[in-house]
Amino acid sequence: MSPLYAPEQPDLNWQHPDVHAEFESILRFWFDRGVDGFRIDVAHGLAKDPELPDLPPPPDTAHRQPLHHVQHPHWDRDEVHDIYRAWRKVADEFDGDRAFVAEAWADTPERLAAYVRPGGLHTAFNFDFLMASWDPKDLRTVIDDSLAMLSGIGAPATWVLSNHDVMRHTSRYARKTVARWVPNERYQPQGAVDLDLGTRRARAAALLMLALPGGAYIYQGDELGVPEVEDLPESVLEDPIWERSGHTDKGRDGCRVPIPWSGQATPFGFSPEDAYAAPWLPQPATWNQLTVEAQTGDNTSMLELYRTALHLRRENPALGDGTMTWLDTPVGVLAFRRDPGFVCVVNLSGEAYPLPDHSSVLLASGPVEDGVLTPDQAAWLAV
Repeated sequence: MSPLYAPEQPDLNWQHPDVHAEFESILRFWFDRGVDGFRIDVAHGLAKDPELPDLPPPPDTAHRQPLHHVQHPHWDRDEVHDIYRAWRKVADEFDGDRAFVAEAWADTPERLAAYVRPGGLHTAFNFDFLMASWDPKDLRTVIDDSLAMLSGIGAPATWVLSNHDVMRHTSRYARKTVARWVPNERYQPQGAVDLDLGTRRARAAALLMLALPGGAYIYQGDELGVPEVEDLPESVLEDPIWERSGHTDKGRDGCRVPIPWSGQATPFGFSPEDAYAAPWLPQPATWNQLTVEAQTGDNTSMLELYRTALHLRRENPALGDGTMTWLDTPVGVLAFRRDPGFVCVVNLSGEAYPLPDHSSVLLASGPVEDGVLTPDQAAWLAV
Protein backbone atom coordinates (compact mmCIF):
# COMPACT_ATOMS: atom_id res chain seq x y z
CA MET A 1 0.00 0.00 0.00
CA SER A 2 1.51 3.33 -1.02
CA PRO A 3 1.30 6.26 1.45
CA LEU A 4 -0.89 9.26 0.72
CA TYR A 5 1.69 11.75 1.94
CA ALA A 6 5.45 12.17 2.28
CA PRO A 7 7.27 10.35 5.14
CA GLU A 8 7.52 13.67 6.98
CA GLN A 9 3.72 13.97 6.99
CA PRO A 10 2.28 11.26 9.25
CA ASP A 11 -1.22 10.10 8.37
CA LEU A 12 -2.78 9.49 11.76
CA ASN A 13 -5.42 6.93 12.68
CA TRP A 14 -8.51 8.98 13.49
CA GLN A 15 -10.36 5.90 14.69
CA HIS A 16 -8.21 5.99 17.82
CA PRO A 17 -9.57 8.19 20.66
CA ASP A 18 -6.07 9.24 21.74
CA VAL A 19 -5.57 10.99 18.39
CA HIS A 20 -8.76 13.03 18.93
CA ALA A 21 -7.73 13.95 22.47
CA GLU A 22 -4.21 14.95 21.43
CA PHE A 23 -5.42 17.23 18.65
CA GLU A 24 -8.01 18.90 20.85
CA SER A 25 -5.29 19.61 23.41
CA ILE A 26 -3.12 21.14 20.68
CA LEU A 27 -5.99 23.37 19.56
CA ARG A 28 -6.52 24.58 23.14
CA PHE A 29 -2.78 25.19 23.55
CA TRP A 30 -2.72 27.62 20.64
CA PHE A 31 -6.13 29.18 21.26
CA ASP A 32 -4.93 29.91 24.82
CA ARG A 33 -2.07 31.86 23.27
CA GLY A 34 -4.40 34.00 21.18
CA VAL A 35 -4.16 32.56 17.68
CA ASP A 36 -7.13 33.50 15.50
CA GLY A 37 -7.58 30.12 13.89
CA PHE A 38 -6.26 27.33 11.72
CA ARG A 39 -6.10 26.41 8.06
CA ILE A 40 -6.70 22.67 7.77
CA ASP A 41 -4.64 21.05 5.03
CA VAL A 42 -6.37 18.24 3.11
CA ALA A 43 -9.42 18.65 5.34
CA HIS A 44 -11.25 16.04 3.26
CA GLY A 45 -8.64 13.35 3.96
CA LEU A 46 -8.71 12.51 7.68
CA ALA A 47 -11.31 9.73 7.72
CA LYS A 48 -10.62 6.40 6.00
CA ASP A 49 -12.66 3.34 5.16
CA PRO A 50 -11.75 1.02 8.08
CA GLU A 51 -11.30 -1.88 5.65
CA LEU A 52 -8.63 0.10 3.73
CA PRO A 53 -9.73 -1.28 0.36
CA ASP A 54 -7.77 -0.87 -2.85
CA LEU A 55 -8.69 2.12 -4.96
CA PRO A 56 -11.19 1.41 -7.72
CA PRO A 57 -10.04 1.83 -11.35
CA PRO A 58 -9.75 5.49 -12.38
CA PRO A 59 -12.93 6.86 -13.94
CA ASP A 60 -13.37 7.27 -17.65
CA THR A 61 -12.76 11.02 -17.77
CA ALA A 62 -14.37 11.29 -21.19
CA HIS A 63 -17.74 10.31 -19.72
CA ARG A 64 -17.41 11.35 -16.09
CA GLN A 65 -19.83 13.96 -14.82
CA PRO A 66 -17.75 16.83 -13.34
CA LEU A 67 -20.23 17.52 -10.51
CA HIS A 68 -21.01 13.99 -9.43
CA HIS A 69 -20.04 12.54 -6.04
CA VAL A 70 -17.95 9.39 -6.14
CA GLN A 71 -17.64 7.38 -2.93
CA HIS A 72 -13.94 7.12 -2.09
CA PRO A 73 -12.09 5.06 0.54
CA HIS A 74 -10.13 8.02 1.90
CA TRP A 75 -11.36 11.31 0.39
CA ASP A 76 -14.35 13.30 1.63
CA ARG A 77 -15.94 10.59 3.74
CA ASP A 78 -18.94 11.43 5.91
CA GLU A 79 -17.11 10.42 9.10
CA VAL A 80 -14.71 13.35 8.77
CA HIS A 81 -17.40 15.76 9.94
CA ASP A 82 -17.52 14.18 13.40
CA ILE A 83 -13.94 15.33 13.86
CA TYR A 84 -14.69 18.91 12.87
CA ARG A 85 -17.79 19.17 15.02
CA ALA A 86 -15.58 18.31 17.99
CA TRP A 87 -13.00 20.90 16.92
CA ARG A 88 -15.68 23.56 16.58
CA LYS A 89 -16.74 22.93 20.18
CA VAL A 90 -13.16 23.57 21.24
CA ALA A 91 -13.01 26.85 19.29
CA ASP A 92 -16.32 27.97 20.79
CA GLU A 93 -14.85 27.65 24.29
CA PHE A 94 -12.76 30.76 23.64
CA ASP A 95 -13.75 34.42 23.43
CA GLY A 96 -13.36 36.35 20.21
CA ASP A 97 -13.62 35.32 16.59
CA ARG A 98 -11.73 32.04 16.21
CA ALA A 99 -11.96 30.46 12.77
CA PHE A 100 -11.18 27.25 10.92
CA VAL A 101 -10.50 27.40 7.18
CA ALA A 102 -10.78 24.09 5.33
CA GLU A 103 -8.76 23.13 2.30
CA ALA A 104 -11.37 20.59 1.23
CA TRP A 105 -11.71 19.22 -2.28
CA ALA A 106 -15.25 17.98 -2.85
CA ASP A 107 -17.10 16.66 -5.88
CA THR A 108 -20.17 18.86 -5.56
CA PRO A 109 -21.31 22.08 -3.83
CA GLU A 110 -23.42 19.92 -1.51
CA ARG A 111 -20.38 17.95 -0.38
CA LEU A 112 -18.38 21.15 0.20
CA ALA A 113 -21.22 22.78 2.12
CA ALA A 114 -21.21 19.86 4.56
CA TYR A 115 -17.91 21.15 5.97
CA VAL A 116 -19.39 24.51 6.95
CA ARG A 117 -22.78 23.48 8.31
CA PRO A 118 -23.77 24.94 11.70
CA GLY A 119 -21.54 23.38 14.32
CA GLY A 120 -18.85 22.56 11.74
CA LEU A 121 -15.96 24.54 10.30
CA HIS A 122 -16.32 28.26 9.67
CA THR A 123 -15.33 28.46 6.02
CA ALA A 124 -13.79 26.44 3.18
CA PHE A 125 -11.99 27.23 -0.04
CA ASN A 126 -14.38 27.08 -2.98
CA PHE A 127 -12.41 25.09 -5.52
CA ASP A 128 -15.41 24.75 -7.83
CA PHE A 129 -14.79 28.38 -8.76
CA LEU A 130 -11.09 27.71 -9.31
CA MET A 131 -11.87 24.69 -11.49
CA ALA A 132 -14.37 26.48 -13.73
CA SER A 133 -13.41 27.10 -17.34
CA TRP A 134 -13.24 30.59 -18.86
CA ASP A 135 -16.84 30.31 -19.95
CA PRO A 136 -19.76 32.50 -18.83
CA LYS A 137 -22.22 29.63 -18.49
CA ASP A 138 -19.80 27.54 -16.44
CA LEU A 139 -18.83 30.45 -14.18
CA ARG A 140 -22.43 31.52 -13.61
CA THR A 141 -23.46 27.97 -12.75
CA VAL A 142 -20.64 27.64 -10.21
CA ILE A 143 -21.47 31.01 -8.65
CA ASP A 144 -25.21 30.29 -8.45
CA ASP A 145 -24.77 26.78 -7.08
CA SER A 146 -22.23 27.90 -4.49
CA LEU A 147 -24.29 30.84 -3.24
CA ALA A 148 -27.50 28.81 -3.11
CA MET A 149 -25.95 25.90 -1.23
CA LEU A 150 -24.05 28.01 1.29
CA SER A 151 -26.82 30.52 1.97
CA GLY A 152 -29.14 27.62 2.70
CA ILE A 153 -26.99 26.68 5.71
CA GLY A 154 -26.02 30.21 6.73
CA ALA A 155 -22.34 29.87 5.75
CA PRO A 156 -20.31 32.53 3.93
CA ALA A 157 -19.26 32.00 0.34
CA THR A 158 -15.58 32.01 -0.55
CA TRP A 159 -13.75 32.31 -3.86
CA VAL A 160 -10.25 31.39 -4.98
CA LEU A 161 -8.47 31.39 -8.36
CA SER A 162 -5.17 29.61 -7.59
CA ASN A 163 -3.30 27.81 -4.84
CA HIS A 164 -0.11 25.88 -4.20
CA ASP A 165 -1.46 22.65 -5.72
CA VAL A 166 -2.69 23.78 -9.14
CA MET A 167 -1.44 25.52 -12.26
CA ARG A 168 -1.56 29.28 -11.76
CA HIS A 169 -4.64 30.77 -13.35
CA THR A 170 -2.64 33.28 -15.39
CA SER A 171 -1.28 30.27 -17.30
CA ARG A 172 -4.53 28.27 -17.28
CA TYR A 173 -6.28 31.23 -18.87
CA ALA A 174 -3.40 31.64 -21.35
CA ARG A 175 -4.78 28.85 -23.51
CA LYS A 176 -7.41 29.40 -26.16
CA THR A 177 -9.27 26.45 -24.63
CA VAL A 178 -9.54 26.59 -20.83
CA ALA A 179 -10.54 23.11 -19.75
CA ARG A 180 -12.66 22.42 -16.71
CA TRP A 181 -11.37 19.65 -14.52
CA VAL A 182 -12.64 17.46 -11.72
CA PRO A 183 -11.27 16.88 -8.20
CA ASN A 184 -8.46 14.38 -7.59
CA GLU A 185 -7.33 14.48 -11.21
CA ARG A 186 -4.33 16.42 -12.51
CA TYR A 187 -5.09 19.39 -14.72
CA GLN A 188 -3.92 18.98 -18.30
CA PRO A 189 -3.51 22.30 -20.15
CA GLN A 190 -4.47 22.29 -23.80
CA GLY A 191 -2.66 24.24 -26.51
CA ALA A 192 0.01 26.88 -26.77
CA VAL A 193 0.60 29.54 -24.13
CA ASP A 194 -0.34 33.17 -24.77
CA LEU A 195 0.57 35.01 -21.58
CA ASP A 196 -0.83 38.31 -22.86
CA LEU A 197 -4.21 36.59 -23.15
CA GLY A 198 -3.76 34.88 -19.79
CA THR A 199 -2.89 38.14 -18.08
CA ARG A 200 -5.91 39.95 -19.57
CA ARG A 201 -8.20 37.19 -18.37
CA ALA A 202 -6.51 37.02 -14.96
CA ARG A 203 -7.11 40.75 -14.48
CA ALA A 204 -10.77 40.35 -15.40
CA ALA A 205 -11.12 37.27 -13.18
CA ALA A 206 -9.72 39.21 -10.22
CA LEU A 207 -12.42 41.86 -10.54
CA LEU A 208 -15.09 39.19 -10.94
CA MET A 209 -13.94 37.33 -7.84
CA LEU A 210 -13.57 40.43 -5.67
CA ALA A 211 -17.05 41.68 -6.63
CA LEU A 212 -18.83 38.48 -5.54
CA PRO A 213 -20.58 38.15 -2.16
CA GLY A 214 -18.46 36.61 0.59
CA GLY A 215 -14.74 36.26 1.13
CA ALA A 216 -11.86 35.91 -1.33
CA TYR A 217 -8.51 34.17 -0.94
CA ILE A 218 -5.52 35.41 -2.93
CA TYR A 219 -2.62 33.00 -3.46
CA GLN A 220 0.80 34.64 -3.15
CA GLY A 221 1.87 35.82 -6.59
CA ASP A 222 -1.67 36.21 -7.95
CA GLU A 223 -1.47 39.90 -7.17
CA LEU A 224 1.69 40.13 -9.29
CA GLY A 225 0.33 38.22 -12.28
CA VAL A 226 3.01 35.56 -11.85
CA PRO A 227 2.53 32.71 -14.36
CA GLU A 228 3.20 29.03 -13.93
CA VAL A 229 6.85 28.15 -14.53
CA GLU A 230 6.30 25.31 -16.98
CA ASP A 231 9.91 24.74 -18.05
CA LEU A 232 11.62 23.95 -14.76
CA PRO A 233 14.55 21.60 -15.42
CA GLU A 234 14.11 18.09 -14.07
CA SER A 235 17.21 18.51 -11.89
CA VAL A 236 15.50 21.08 -9.63
CA LEU A 237 12.11 19.43 -9.13
CA GLU A 238 11.21 18.96 -5.46
CA ASP A 239 7.59 17.78 -5.49
CA PRO A 240 7.29 14.11 -4.42
CA ILE A 241 4.80 13.64 -7.26
CA TRP A 242 7.77 13.72 -9.67
CA GLU A 243 9.37 10.63 -8.09
CA ARG A 244 6.11 8.83 -7.33
CA SER A 245 4.92 9.17 -10.91
CA GLY A 246 8.06 7.58 -12.27
CA HIS A 247 9.14 10.96 -13.71
CA THR A 248 5.99 11.30 -15.82
CA ASP A 249 4.31 14.10 -13.83
CA LYS A 250 6.37 17.18 -12.96
CA GLY A 251 4.05 17.94 -10.06
CA ARG A 252 3.30 21.28 -8.47
CA ASP A 253 6.66 23.06 -8.37
CA GLY A 254 5.67 25.34 -11.25
CA CYS A 255 3.24 27.26 -9.02
CA ARG A 256 5.59 27.28 -6.02
CA VAL A 257 8.53 29.23 -7.43
CA PRO A 258 9.41 32.04 -4.95
CA ILE A 259 7.75 35.33 -5.85
CA PRO A 260 9.86 38.32 -6.98
CA TRP A 261 10.14 41.33 -4.70
CA SER A 262 12.79 43.66 -6.08
CA GLY A 263 15.85 44.05 -8.26
CA GLN A 264 16.80 43.04 -11.78
CA ALA A 265 18.22 39.58 -11.16
CA THR A 266 17.50 36.50 -9.08
CA PRO A 267 16.73 36.03 -6.26
CA PHE A 268 14.70 39.23 -6.82
CA GLY A 269 14.78 40.16 -3.16
CA PHE A 270 13.32 36.87 -2.01
CA SER A 271 16.57 36.26 -0.12
CA PRO A 272 19.72 38.39 0.27
CA GLU A 273 21.93 38.45 -2.82
CA ASP A 274 24.84 37.15 -0.74
CA ALA A 275 22.75 34.37 0.82
CA TYR A 276 24.49 31.01 1.31
CA ALA A 277 22.00 29.24 -0.93
CA ALA A 278 19.81 30.27 -3.83
CA PRO A 279 16.01 29.84 -3.59
CA TRP A 280 15.00 26.18 -3.80
CA LEU A 281 13.42 26.73 -7.22
CA PRO A 282 14.87 29.03 -9.92
CA GLN A 283 12.96 32.17 -10.89
CA PRO A 284 12.71 33.13 -14.58
CA ALA A 285 14.89 36.09 -15.55
CA THR A 286 11.83 37.81 -17.06
CA TRP A 287 10.30 38.11 -13.61
CA ASN A 288 12.29 41.33 -13.19
CA GLN A 289 9.24 42.94 -14.81
CA LEU A 290 6.87 41.40 -12.23
CA THR A 291 8.56 42.39 -8.98
CA VAL A 292 6.65 44.29 -6.32
CA GLU A 293 9.18 47.10 -6.79
CA ALA A 294 8.64 47.29 -10.55
CA GLN A 295 4.85 47.24 -10.30
CA THR A 296 4.39 49.64 -7.40
CA GLY A 297 3.13 52.99 -8.64
CA ASP A 298 2.38 51.68 -12.14
CA ASN A 299 -1.38 52.12 -12.49
CA THR A 300 -1.46 49.61 -15.36
CA SER A 301 0.15 46.83 -13.30
CA MET A 302 -1.53 43.78 -11.81
CA LEU A 303 -0.37 44.75 -8.32
CA GLU A 304 -1.98 48.19 -8.47
CA LEU A 305 -5.16 46.65 -9.89
CA TYR A 306 -5.39 44.39 -6.84
CA ARG A 307 -4.53 47.19 -4.45
CA THR A 308 -7.19 49.46 -5.90
CA ALA A 309 -9.79 46.68 -6.03
CA LEU A 310 -9.17 45.71 -2.41
CA HIS A 311 -9.37 49.34 -1.30
CA LEU A 312 -12.69 49.82 -3.13
CA ARG A 313 -13.99 46.50 -1.79
CA ARG A 314 -13.24 47.64 1.75
CA GLU A 315 -14.78 51.07 1.30
CA ASN A 316 -17.83 50.26 -0.86
CA PRO A 317 -20.87 49.19 1.19
CA ALA A 318 -22.17 47.13 -1.74
CA LEU A 319 -19.21 44.73 -1.61
CA GLY A 320 -18.28 41.99 0.82
CA ASP A 321 -21.26 40.25 2.41
CA GLY A 322 -24.69 40.55 0.89
CA THR A 323 -26.60 39.48 -2.17
CA MET A 324 -26.32 39.94 -5.94
CA THR A 325 -28.73 40.08 -8.86
CA TRP A 326 -27.84 38.98 -12.39
CA LEU A 327 -28.58 41.44 -15.19
CA ASP A 328 -29.77 40.57 -18.68
CA THR A 329 -26.81 40.48 -21.07
CA PRO A 330 -25.92 38.96 -24.45
CA VAL A 331 -24.40 35.48 -24.59
CA GLY A 332 -20.78 35.69 -23.48
CA VAL A 333 -21.21 38.55 -21.01
CA LEU A 334 -21.79 38.33 -17.27
CA ALA A 335 -23.17 41.29 -15.33
CA PHE A 336 -24.63 41.58 -11.85
CA ARG A 337 -25.80 44.31 -9.53
CA ARG A 338 -25.04 44.71 -5.86
CA ASP A 339 -26.80 47.32 -3.82
CA PRO A 340 -26.35 50.13 -3.23
CA GLY A 341 -25.41 51.24 -6.72
CA PHE A 342 -22.74 48.82 -7.90
CA VAL A 343 -22.52 46.73 -11.10
CA CYS A 344 -19.80 44.32 -12.22
CA VAL A 345 -19.56 43.46 -15.93
CA VAL A 346 -17.27 40.77 -17.38
CA ASN A 347 -16.94 40.33 -21.14
CA LEU A 348 -15.99 36.73 -21.91
CA SER A 349 -17.16 36.97 -25.52
CA GLY A 350 -15.11 37.65 -28.61
CA GLU A 351 -16.93 40.92 -29.32
CA ALA A 352 -16.84 44.39 -27.79
CA TYR A 353 -19.73 45.10 -25.38
CA PRO A 354 -21.26 48.54 -24.70
CA LEU A 355 -21.44 49.06 -20.96
CA PRO A 356 -24.88 49.57 -19.39
CA ASP A 357 -25.88 53.01 -18.17
CA HIS A 358 -23.64 54.15 -15.33
CA SER A 359 -22.50 57.29 -13.58
CA SER A 360 -18.82 56.35 -13.49
CA VAL A 361 -16.32 53.53 -14.02
CA LEU A 362 -14.93 52.75 -10.59
CA LEU A 363 -12.29 50.34 -11.88
CA ALA A 364 -11.60 48.35 -15.04
CA SER A 365 -9.19 45.54 -15.82
CA GLY A 366 -8.06 47.39 -18.96
CA PRO A 367 -8.71 50.63 -20.85
CA VAL A 368 -12.38 51.48 -21.41
CA GLU A 369 -12.89 53.76 -24.38
CA ASP A 370 -16.21 55.27 -25.46
CA GLY A 371 -18.04 53.16 -22.88
CA VAL A 372 -17.11 49.88 -24.60
CA LEU A 373 -15.74 46.80 -22.83
CA THR A 374 -13.38 44.81 -25.03
CA PRO A 375 -13.13 40.98 -24.89
CA ASP A 376 -11.61 39.39 -21.76
CA GLN A 377 -12.10 42.54 -19.76
CA ALA A 378 -14.10 43.46 -16.64
CA ALA A 379 -15.36 46.72 -15.15
CA TRP A 380 -16.84 47.93 -11.88
CA LEU A 381 -19.51 50.59 -12.37
CA ALA A 382 -21.28 53.06 -10.14
CA VAL A 383 -24.96 53.20 -11.12
